[in-house]
Amino acid sequence: MIVLASGSPRRRELLAALGAPFEVVPADVDERAADRPALAKAEAVARHGAVTLAADTMIELDGERIGKPRDAADAVAMLRRLAGRTHVVRTEVALVNGAGRALHFGVRSAVTMTPFDVPAVRAYVASGEPLDRAGAYAIQGAGAALVRALRGDYENVVGLPLATLLDLYPELFEIC
Repeated sequence: MIVLASGSPRRRELLAALGAPFEVVPADVDERAADRPALAKAEAVARHGAVTLAADTMIELDGERIGKPRDAADAVAMLRRLAGRTHVVRTEVALVNGAGRALHFGVRSAVTMTPFDVPAVRAYVASGEPLDRAGAYAIQGAGAALVRALRGDYENVVGLPLATLLDLYPELFEIC
């Protein structure tokens, strides 16, 4: 059994696509205060005999970490800053096995955004979609219209790099 230490509907959907049985147990961790948020989340809910999986996705631009917007005005400001530029989406993944041993890795993808379009961005932000997303956009939703190009793993940008997870730990899904 896999314990998914996340309340993210996107991570639930991605993990469900693999067909592995899992239980959702969201971790109560301040992602901004943790050096390794995914590891902190996995360790917070890990239990003996189960494999715990956690992830944390962030945006990096000019060496600065960009998280989720505080409100609609912050979402517009984030999208203005990202517009017409390429940024890195980094998803940190942590696994804690049933014996408490932790494994940790990160996957990076590069995303280039379209130029800033005030009416389009305001309409997008008004939809509410970007308010709980790192960088204030969802590539798997209406935010895809703001993306010009992607280099790397699409699922990484969504929030869980399944290909890397399967490549590194195929046994995780064989035992489920």
